[in-house]
Amino acid sequence: MSVDHYENFPVASVLLPPALREPVAAIYVFARSADDFADEGELPPEERLRRLDAYKAELDAIEAGRPTTHPVFLRLRPVIAAHGLPLPLFRDLLDAFSQDVVKTRYASYAELIDYCRRSADPVGRLLLHLFKAATPENLRRSDCVCSALQLINHWQDVAIDWAKPRVYLPQEDLDRFGVADAQIAAGLCDERWRELMRFQVDRARALMLEGAPLGRDLPGRMGLEIRAIVAGGLRILDKIEAVDYDIFRRRPVLEKPDWIRILWRAVFP
Repeated sequence: MSVDHYENFPVASVLLPPALREPVAAIYVFARSADDFADEGELPPEERLRRLDAYKAELDAIEAGRPTTHPVFLRLRPVIAAHGLPLPLFRDLLDAFSQDVVKTRYASYAELIDYCRRSADPVGRLLLHLFKAATPENLRRSDCVCSALQLINHWQDVAIDWAKPRVYLPQEDLDRFGVADAQIAAGLCDERWRELMRFQVDRARALMLEGAPLGRDLPGRMGLEIRAIVAGGLRILDKIEAVDYDIFRRRPVLEKPDWIRILWRAVFP
């Protein structure tokens, strides 16, 4: 399953049990299409928000027992019903995508993590509900993994996000390390930038490792899936360090040798 357009979705979905592949695919189509409304093409903000609001109306119709008409929701609705998936998780995703349309800066790490809570964490929570494993501790550790993945994606894509134009690096951290917007615009990787990014990489890695036991505790393919996701996120962080934090000129991506390494670590943790 491609994750080019929605990188917080599980990177190892081929490992999922066959019975859950269609439910996961239905959730993915919902998330990817909604994310595209916020990010892709040349639509004005008003039209992006209108399309996201139309998705919210479809969720309201499901909750009220009214008919749904959109193809995405005709596919998703039976999945929600069959697995008892909480509608607030889908609403959180739409709320985060709507925020991306209008918000381009984050004052603090706490503010950014609140965005991750809505833009990333619902995906892991939905998977746990599909696997009937949504215990409080599992949900907490899943949130750590998903938020860490979101942060890693942001640090990987600083230059791409600047063109949108968005800066997910918290303003408090930019101020602390003496990095201005002009430096991001110029793609200047100096020692201040390296210190800033080293701090962000260390923080994302710590959050990922806090959630990593989830992959060891969950049985079967679900545990394997989580271990692969964790290994993939950690590998991107390693690659950011390997380019000495110069993500402007050498954006780290997962390549074939990385996937072999990720699968090995997932199978033999």
